[in-house]
This record gives sequence, structure tokens and C-alpha cells, in this order.
Amino acid sequence: MRVLLAGATGTVGSALVPLLRQAGHEVLGLTRSERGAARLSAEGAEPVRADMMDAGGLLAALEGHTADAVIHQATAITGPPLFHRDLYATDALRERGTANLLRAAALLGARRFVTQSFFLGYGYRDHGSLPLTEDRPFACPTGHRAFDRHMRSMRANEEQAFGTPGIEGVALRYGMFYGPEPSTLKLAALTRRRALPVPRPSGTVALVHIHDAAAAAVAALDRGRPGQAYNIVDDQPVTFADYVGAVAAAVGAPSPLTVPARLLAALPYLYALMVSTRIRLSNDKAKRELGWHPAFPSHHEGLKGLREALT
Repeated sequence: MRVLLAGATGTVGSALVPLLRQAGHEVLGLTRSERGAARLSAEGAEPVRADMMDAGGLLAALEGHTADAVIHQATAITGPPLFHRDLYATDALRERGTANLLRAAALLGARRFVTQSFFLGYGYRDHGSLPLTEDRPFACPTGHRAFDRHMRSMRANEEQAFGTPGIEGVALRYGMFYGPEPSTLKLAALTRRRALPVPRPSGTVALVHIHDAAAAAVAALDRGRPGQAYNIVDDQPVTFADYVGAVAAAVGAPSPLTVPARLLAALPYLYALMVSTRIRLSNDKAKRELGWHPAFPSHHEGLKGLREALT
């Protein structure tokens, strides 16, 4: 296929471009910078200089191009989010950015649309011990304005992909990214300085290695069923405290300090992410329908080599 990739130089996009090329696809990579364009050209992709939040500029930049599919992998997250405001730009990309990319898909003649969704759309709360499947309610209002802003954006992203006439929309509900990527490297650097204490008790999160996240997007191009969402996570959920401890061990840092969880209560987003959310996800549907299996079944395998990436 000929694929327009939004977020082509971002966390997942950087891993996705070579996988798409290896699978025989042609890649049109969206980038806002000259440096990004040069990088995409060197990787065998055709760069398109445009800002996906500027609908007019995006459509003008794509005039005369064609594509069979669009993949939305754009976010504005460059590190672990600490506050609600750290997600506002990504919220906008999920709402207005998705709308602009769907207009671009119509211009290009693309039918397949694969969009990046997020596991916390199931809710920042304790979901119990059973793994959640994709038929569970997603991105429902919570009654808390700050969290509802994020839920609204995740809901808008999927509803637009699924509900646009002529579009075969597929949503990938990714776990928390890790691997040789900015957020994990920043986390590792903090652990080396023992500057990241972890709460006890801590919540449970779902992870996915960036290579596995990218591989799922390639699989969804061919095998994803229109109107369907897929949980893209590794096989083993982990507590936040144990994950940070594993990152520290992977880079030879001392074990992180621990603090009582109640000390994070003054930071509602961070508390919800690190303490009160306990979530386990089933990836059986992705394995069954996409033929996707994580190359890194858990963070124990996925964190190997992190020390070299940090140097």
C-alpha cells in the first residue's frame, strides 16, 4: 500500500517507518521540520512538510498525492505526564487532528484508517483482577472535568475513525510505551540520580514495547476489521513501582526510593496514573485477528539493552 503516516518522526512512527518499508509499503511521512524531512528521506520515505493541526496547510501540502491508507501515530507527549495539562496538546491531536487526517484521507483516496488509541480510555480506576477485553465500555464520562477532557478526546478519536463514511477505521488501544524511546530514557536518567521515588502501594499498568506497537500498526493495515478496536499490550501487567524498579535495574541504577502513596494525592493526574489505576488488558483479540504477537512478552525482555541506548 501507499501509506500516509502522521507522527512519522515520533516515538512509534520512528519504529514504524522501517517496518512499513520492509513490508513493501510506500510511506508518505508527515513532518513539520526540515530536519525531520531529511531523516525520512534517508529512511526511504517521502516527506511531506505540514502541520496536521492546520487543516488548510495539510490539504495544500497533500494536493496531488494519493494513498491507500492513513496511519495516525501523532502525539505531543515527550516524557511521563505529571499534570493534566501535559496531555492537552495530545487531546487536541486526538480530536481536531484526527478530523483533519480524515479530510486528508478523502483527498488522497484512502479508505483504510488506523488510529492510535490508549488503554487508559477504559478509565483511571481500579478495574479488578480480570483482564479487560475490547467490548468493555471505553472513554466514558467520569464526572471529573479534568479527566473527562482526556476521555472526550479518546472517544472522539475512535468515533471519527469508525463513523466516517467510506473509511475503514481501526483503533489500536496501546499500553504505556517503553523501550529505547524518550519517556523511558528520561525515566532511566531519573533513576540513575535516584530522583524518582515510587509510591507504595502503587497501581498496575499495561505496557507495550515501541517495536511491538509499530508491528501492530503494520498488521492492522492488512488484517484489522473495520470498526474494531484492539488492545495492543504485552502479556504481563506490572505495578508502577515494579516497572520503575526494573528500569533502574536495567541501567545499573540503585533501587528507587519509596514514599507513601498519599503524598501524591496533591497531584491528581499523577496519583491516578501511579496509584489508583489498576488495569489488566487481554491482547487475545489482536493475536487472533491481526496475527500479532508481542516480540517482547514482558518488560523483562523489553528492557534489555536499555543501558546502551542511554549512553
